[in-house]
Amino acid sequence: MTERPTAPTSRTRPGPRLSEAFEFARQIHDGQLRKGTTIPYITHPLAVCALALTFGATEDEAIAALLHDSAEDGGGKAVLDDIRKTFGPEVEGIVRACSDSLTDDPDQKAPWHERKLHHLEGLASSDRPVRLVAASDKLHNLHSILTDLRAEGPNLWNRFKAGPKDQLWYYTSCLALLGDDSTEPWSSPLREAVEALRAQLEP
Repeated sequence: MTERPTAPTSRTRPGPRLSEAFEFARQIHDGQLRKGTTIPYITHPLAVCALALTFGATEDEAIAALLHDSAEDGGGKAVLDDIRKTFGPEVEGIVRACSDSLTDDPDQKAPWHERKLHHLEGLASSDRPVRLVAASDKLHNLHSILTDLRAEGPNLWNRFKAGPKDQLWYYTSCLALLGDDSTEPWSSPLREAVEALRAQLEP
């Protein structure tokens, strides 16, 4: 009798904690939109979580992916404290490392270049869970930028606090830190996305 192949199983099965994290993120980002669009902001953490899961995220990593912008855009260190109490120190640590600002008021962030340099310094010494979530975040942002750049052209950059040259520098720097190990599942798609952005900006 021929043995029937078994269906591949996912490393992480979505459970109640992931549902709780979605509700946490939904409340934090309620009313927020993606820059210059009418797209609800919650679509971004959902997409980042989906990417993280395709890259083999654990439950804690998937939860951190859903919450990666919650502290940065929703209340700073007080939100981190809530995340730690609700989801544990590992999730809180990943979210902290993925945040480039922890001010209480997201409108009072430090200048863009200063924040990004500080964030890159942190990524340079980050562990794999942080790199997985950060790479998923950068990859979705790049996909969004590329889609809108092709549709809108250079007017797209009016949405951002940094222009195309600085954006390319930032994502190239992220690639150097997050995509150096070619065995990681996010390495090739991240590299392809950065190169696609470079091709758009440096034809």
